[in-house]
Amino acid sequence: MKRTLYDQDHEDFRSVIRDFIANEVSPHYEQWEAANRVPRELFRQLGELGVMGFGIPEEYGGAGETSYKYQTVIAEEVARAAVAFGHYSVTTGIVLPYLLNLANDEQRKRWLPGIAAGDICLCIAMTEPGTGSDLAGIRTKAELSEDGTHYVLNGAKTFITGALNSELCIVIARTSPATAEDRRFGLTLLVVPTDSEGFEYGRKLEKIGLRYSDTSELSFTDVRVPVENVLGEVGRGFSYLGQNLARERLSIGVGAVATATAAIGFARDYTLQRKVFGKAVADFQNTKFVLAECAAEVEAAQALVDKGIELDDTHELTGADAAKIKLFCTETAGRVIDKCLQLHGGYGYMLEYPIARLYTDTRVSRIYGGTSEVMKSIIAKDLGL
Repeated sequence: MKRTLYDQDHEDFRSVIRDFIANEVSPHYEQWEAANRVPRELFRQLGELGVMGFGIPEEYGGAGETSYKYQTVIAEEVARAAVAFGHYSVTTGIVLPYLLNLANDEQRKRWLPGIAAGDICLCIAMTEPGTGSDLAGIRTKAELSEDGTHYVLNGAKTFITGALNSELCIVIARTSPATAEDRRFGLTLLVVPTDSEGFEYGRKLEKIGLRYSDTSELSFTDVRVPVENVLGEVGRGFSYLGQNLARERLSIGVGAVATATAAIGFARDYTLQRKVFGKAVADFQNTKFVLAECAAEVEAAQALVDKGIELDDTHELTGADAAKIKLFCTETAGRVIDKCLQLHGGYGYMLEYPIARLYTDTRVSRIYGGTSEVMKSIIAKDLGL
């Protein structure tokens, strides 16, 4: 089915990204996965390419206001090549919008040029060992010093993506006690340099997928955070956390469809080449029917994603819209990639084949950014249930 989402500028940009992947990423990707971390220099290369600063005003070295379609092109191309840019999408798609929306003029001058150049990468620390989706239960504390010049941060976080490759970490901490009426009261966003004294990296967590990106535990012991590093207003942190959720969930849907599309391509190519009982696996009716089913499902998901991208461009994407996109697309990707792995037979279970990496990488898409069950609750609420 013909897509109408992109114009020639987007396709020219696609060619640039495709060449960059072929020359700078694919030849080294196996080593990066083995190390569970892409080299820090990759982000500076992406900065030189001009893709670290989407949304950053030109006066700070960024690309200015741009359509999300450009980031979608990147997601499609990395999936097509079965590679990744580490925690690039976390920096640009999840954390950067907090700075763009909340940073004051002084903070923007201090941080945005470095982000656009790839000299500053970002991570965000929400989840704690005993606190997952219930962010109101955060225990990490930041106490204001007697002279009012800085906060003293103490606590621990877990499941933090990209921390080892980041210079700045947005930490959600409690700056005042919750009230009986509002457990969400008193949370504040603090921008913490990762080289701060008392900022410590704990275990690098071993995951079944997304092995190209580090995921770590963090701890804070009397970390001094200048009051100039408070993002937004003190005590309003919880309300800020929901501002970028629609875009974040859209991006997960985009990634899910991109990987499912890539999986179909890999399965098609493999079954055309693989011989069983004297003929190609693709010649069997079952293979044809399975891939036909997958193609139809993914095109439906693609249409949903494309509509979401258009709504995002006009600032009309709602939380319920994004929940529908994430739910449908991630569940579809899970089914499709499983079927495509099955068509590879035993080789589908071998990490040397891209389909195996897509299979393990995709599983978490139904968990992070809000589980499928949470998405269903949001959709049901929008239905008045």
